[in-house]
Amino acid sequence: MTTTQRRTRPSHRGRRFDLRATAVFFGLLATALITVGFAVRALAPAVQRRPVWVVVLLCVAVATLLAHGRRRRRLSAARIARRAGEALEQATTTALDALDTPAPAPARTHDEGVPGPGETYDYDLLDPDEFEAAIAGLCVRDGCARVEVVGGAGDLGADVTALTPDGRRLVVQCKRYGDDNKVGSQDLQRFGGTCFTVHGADVALVVTTSDFTAPAVEYAEQCGIVCVNRDALLAWSGGRTPKPWAAGAHEG
Repeated sequence: MTTTQRRTRPSHRGRRFDLRATAVFFGLLATALITVGFAVRALAPAVQRRPVWVVVLLCVAVATLLAHGRRRRRLSAARIARRAGEALEQATTTALDALDTPAPAPARTHDEGVPGPGETYDYDLLDPDEFEAAIAGLCVRDGCARVEVVGGAGDLGADVTALTPDGRRLVVQCKRYGDDNKVGSQDLQRFGGTCFTVHGADVALVVTTSDFTAPAVEYAEQCGIVCVNRDALLAWSGGRTPKPWAAGAHEG
């Protein structure tokens, strides 16, 4: 007895609508969008400071997503959204960490903006810190070595230190004063109490954009401190006079 076999049609498996997967997908997509929003908001103030960092980190995030997308196994929509959110979150964290790291300050050379011999310079436009840097620049220009700006809190009167071309230790105090404010004897006494004994100066200078009182000049002459007033500073800056450290040296 022959039995007739019933042919069955190949069943075509179709994708069924999965409400749970769809809800998870849109939930993760919303999370990713929120993450992007927070990232943009956090990075906006820093983009102007370091746009290169932001561009590099975004490229890394995109490359990470493309690398995951090239895998042979197919990823579900929910998994793609989840990984996109994780990549964006990681990129945001890395960007914020990088932007919080202070960039190294550009090295400032002491001879920037220093006039050459015969040129004029308006020291009145400088603040006290810039004035110290300008005096250090003059020392560099005129052949001093190991020039350092050391002024600040606790400097004990020394704003610039250097070695003169003939090897003597130079210690300079800078006084960025107005015309109506002269350097007095008390200023000289404080500097005189530290420039030789503490800083070991062979040559001690007090340079000002103003002038010195008569008692200050008298005290400086007694201690061997060289006073460089406004006129002497302009002459030094313009190369019209011998270098101030050639005026004398401390013997002691």
